This record gives sequence, structure tokens and C-alpha cells, in this order.
Amino acid sequence: MNFTPFKLNLYMFFKLPSAFWCGVRAKSISEEVCQSTVKHRWFNQNPFNSMYFAVQAMAAEFTTGVLVMLQIKETGQNISMLVANNKATFTKKAKGRITFECNQGNLIKESIQKAIETCEGQTLWLTSIGTDEKGDQVSEMQFEWSVKVKSQ
Repeated sequence: MNFTPFKLNLYMFFKLPSAFWCGVRAKSISEEVCQSTVKHRWFNQNPFNSMYFAVQAMAAEFTTGVLVMLQIKETGQNISMLVANNKATFTKKAKGRITFECNQGNLIKESIQKAIETCEGQTLWLTSIGTDEKGDQVSEMQFEWSVKVKSQ
């Protein structure tokens, strides 16, 4: 699969339908940076008239996971990936369109290369920052990813 926003959104429709129906969409992708957006709506709100935390987590995790998938594809190796842990900090009500960005493609590339060289699983923490339309940070999500070369 080529990693374009359209193909990622199609992938999300079939493989991550709850994220798709909550409004999470891929915005941009490169080897270093991935962005997703989600708009606060009735369907994804919490009782406090802002975006439900789990919807923010889906959009944030998507940015980190897509970068891991892209770097794995670049190696041509059979490598598994799994979220082992996560942390979140919420700094402002998430209203309007929220953009999440992870810009740690180089860190992912290094960890995957180390997993290939050592044949041992590697873990790495990736961060996705959510900002509103004014550019104010609304949340910061961290995901601990585990990558491991599958035995042949």
C-alpha cells in the first residue's frame, strides 16, 4: 500500500471503523511526520461539551502507528508492532477541529533498524500533540510501541 491520506482513510474505514465513524481522518504523511484531524461533533462528544478523550486517543495513536507501519514497510522485513502502554495529558477542552501530529519518524527508523540487527524486540515512546484551530495545545498523547522481527 502506498501511504497517502486517501489510502490511509480507506484503510481506516475497513480496519479501524470506530475511528472512521468518529471522524478521524489522515491529513498528511511523510517519512518523518504524520498528521490526522478530527472535528468535535455530537457523535464524539463527552458530557462536558468537548471531544471525548478516547476519540482524541484514536486520532493520536493513528499518527504514531502509521509512521511505524511506514517505516516497517520501508525495510521489507516481517515485523510485528503493538502498543504496550500509553499516557495522556489534557490541557484544554477539545472543540472544533483538532489536528494531531507525530514527528518522530527518525526515532522509529532507528528502533526498527536495531530490532533487525539484534533480532530482539525494541520499545519506543512516540508522542502525538493535539492542537485546536487557534494553534493551542489541547492534549499530548504518548504511546509505547513494541516492534519485533517475526521469526521466519
